[in-house]
Amino acid sequence: MLAQISGVERGTKLLLHSCCAPCSSACLERLKEHFAITVLYYNPNVDEEEEYRKRKAEQIRFLQETGWAEFLDCDHDAAAFFKIAEGLENEPERGARCYRCYALRLEETARLAREKGFDWFATTLTLSPYKNAEWLNELGEEAGGRYGVNYLFTDFKKKGGYHRSIALSREYGLYRQDFCGCRFSKRQG
Repeated sequence: MLAQISGVERGTKLLLHSCCAPCSSACLERLKEHFAITVLYYNPNVDEEEEYRKRKAEQIRFLQETGWAEFLDCDHDAAAFFKIAEGLENEPERGARCYRCYALRLEETARLAREKGFDWFATTLTLSPYKNAEWLNELGEEAGGRYGVNYLFTDFKKKGGYHRSIALSREYGLYRQDFCGCRFSKRQG
C-alpha cells in the first residue's frame, strides 16, 4: 500500500468502503495523513434493520468524534444482497457467497467513486482476519478498471492492523459485532 500511495499528492480524494466503525478505525488512522477520505457505508448484507441502523450510527459517531473522514450513506438495499446470494444460502463462510458479496460492495463503491469524482477507492474489509484480502483486491482492481478509478490495494490486518482496531474500539467505546451481518453467517456462527 505505501508504495502505491508514495506518489499520491497529499489530500487526494479517497472513497473508503466501510463495513463498520471498528474496522474503519485502524484503516482511517493509517490513511488520514495521505488522503482526504470519505467513508461509504454500503452494507446490503446486514440482514436485520435494527443491526444495520446500530452499525451505521456507530460509524457516524466515530467519524464525528475523530473528524478523520466525511460520511456518505447508501440506502439499506438488502434485496441486492439476497439477489447475489440466491442459490448460495448453504455455502460455508468465506465461500462463493462471500465472494459475490465482496463483489457487490466493491462494484458499488467503484461506481460511486466515479460518479462523485474520487481519485481512489478502497475497502476496510481487508482488516478482518475472516475476509480474503486477495479476493477483495482482485475484485477491487476489476471494478476500478470498469469505472476508471484507482483501487488502493490493501491488507489492513497486516502490521497489527486488526489488533489496532480492537484498541481503538476500546478507546472510543465502539460497538463490535461478532458476525458479518448476513443471516447466513449468523446461522453458521
